[in-house]
This record gives sequence, structure tokens and C-alpha cells, in this order.
Amino acid sequence: MYILAIDLAKRSFQVCATDRGGAVLFNRVLSRTRLQQFLNEQSPCIVAMEACATSHFWGRFAQSRGHDVRLILPIYVKPFVKRQKNDAADAAAIAEAALRPNIHYVAVKSAEHQARAVAFRTHQCFVRQRTQLINALRGHLAEFGIVVAQGPANLGAVAGMLDDGGVDLPDGVREIGRLYLDQIRLLSEKVDELSLKLREATTSNAEMRRLCTVPGVGPVTAGAILAFAPDLHAFKSGRNFAAWLGLVPRQHSTGGKTRLGGVSKMGQTDIRRLLVVGAMSIIRWIVRKGTFPDNWLGHMLGRKPRMVAAVALANKMARIIWAMMTREQNYRMA
Repeated sequence: MYILAIDLAKRSFQVCATDRGGAVLFNRVLSRTRLQQFLNEQSPCIVAMEACATSHFWGRFAQSRGHDVRLILPIYVKPFVKRQKNDAADAAAIAEAALRPNIHYVAVKSAEHQARAVAFRTHQCFVRQRTQLINALRGHLAEFGIVVAQGPANLGAVAGMLDDGGVDLPDGVREIGRLYLDQIRLLSEKVDELSLKLREATTSNAEMRRLCTVPGVGPVTAGAILAFAPDLHAFKSGRNFAAWLGLVPRQHSTGGKTRLGGVSKMGQTDIRRLLVVGAMSIIRWIVRKGTFPDNWLGHMLGRKPRMVAAVALANKMARIIWAMMTREQNYRMA
């Protein structure tokens, strides 16, 4: 047996085995327990899977049994699906893709790497939930003629209004408003705790300290890069890293004529979003100063919309980050 292609699921797994020539030896369904036993009993071979949910767990499991694990992006597997889409066809397509010589594979993440991703996503989830609660409370109060400014900083005024008997509000609305404030306060405490852990990690982790030297990159962005990005040495250049993030134009070129469209956004959304937010913070700081610097960013701000300039700056930040991390150097102002 040369390749063992697995179409992952929660309880039932489609397993397609092929020989070196690509001929299918069997293509059958295995339960979770039976798959673990099968990987334990099987002599070392190539185990191919789509890079999706739970793939890194199964990748670590197979590697610990001596197998060569290859995680393939689903977009590279889709062209090999024959006719109708089903689990058997998907497993056969994974085996076919694993035989291709020029397929780029996803590195298997360690448990510690995934733990950093869980911490970051939990922080972002709590921030979104807090924003949802704040906006819901503002919308409810607006129905009674009370308009509150956006942001957690303005919740103190809301608490004062709810306690003020002179404000014309039904008692039921006051109780619901206090319930909202309690939930927002609880989420804010958890967000602050997670943010503090990210800042503490900055002081103890040399890579995070190095990333935070880049203007526009803070502990949250640095944590996201370490949580979601693979080893940056896997990219041949900073442009490849920027393309992996989805910060390069989409191409539709033919006949020697280059046609570039909008930003592709075909990459890691969390890191890309945070880099654009950091770039926009730099641009806002420049705009508040009132004078544009005599460099490429200042010239771009003079002729392009701010968001276009922010995406271009995020692209440059990604290339700077790749150069810093691969050369193990801190950011130096030009």
C-alpha cells in the first residue's frame, strides 16, 4: 500500500488505498475507532487528507505511527473529483491529488500551535459578542428616545440613565438594560484577561517581541500571526507570504497581457484583517498630523482612497514581517 487517502468526518471516514501506480486497492468506510486501529496496524505509508477541521489532529496521530502525512488544500482536490460528489469520490480524488508532483501541502500544526489559535479566536469571539450586546442595548434604548454613542466607553452614561428616575423608561426596560450591562461587564472582564495574557506572552516570547516592533502590529496581531501562519521559512519570498494572506491582486492574464483585478482575499482572514486595521491606524495618525510624509505612503495617500492605501501598506507590512522572521531581525526604520 502506497497512499492511504482519508475523507474526514466526525464518526465515519471514507478510506481509499492505492498502490504506487495509482490503482485503487479498496475504498471503504471505517468508524473512528476502526480508523485508529487501522493506522496503528498499517505499515508506514503516505496518509493524505484534506486540510480541514480535525485534519491536524489526525495528522499528528498518523505521524506518531510513522506515516508520512500530506494535508492538501480542498481547492487542489476538487479538480480530481469524478462525476458525482460523494465520500468515495472525494477519497479517490484526495489519493489522486497526492500523486501529483507539484501540489503544495499544508504543514501539520502542533497541539501548542493550535492552542494559541484557540486563545486568539476566543478573544475575538468575546469581542464580537460584546459588540453585539452593546448594539442591541443601544437599539432598544433608541426605541424610547435615548441615543447612546457607540463603544464600551459610553456604557457608564447608560448605567446612569437606568438608575435615574427622571428618565422616562418603563421598569421592565430598566431591568433588561441592567441585565445587558451585567453581561457586557462580564465579557469585558474576560476580554481584558485574554488581552493581558497576550501582552504577557509578548514579554516572554522573542518572536512576539520581534513582531511588535513593526508599526501597526500589536500583541493581538502578533498572536494571530504565530497562531495561524505556518513557519515563514516555507515561503520563498515576502510576496508569497502576502499572497497566502490574500493581499495581492487577483490575476486574469492571458496572451502575454497582464490583467490585475481587486485584492483576492483568498487567504488567512484573521491575519489579513488585523494587518489592514493596523495599517489604517497608521494612516489615521498621519491624517491627524495634517501633512503627508515624503515617501511612497504619503504619495499614495495624496492620490488614492485611504482604504486602498491601507491594503497596500498591509501588503508591505506582510513582506516586512516575512523578512524579519526569516532573518531573525527586529524592525528598523528606513
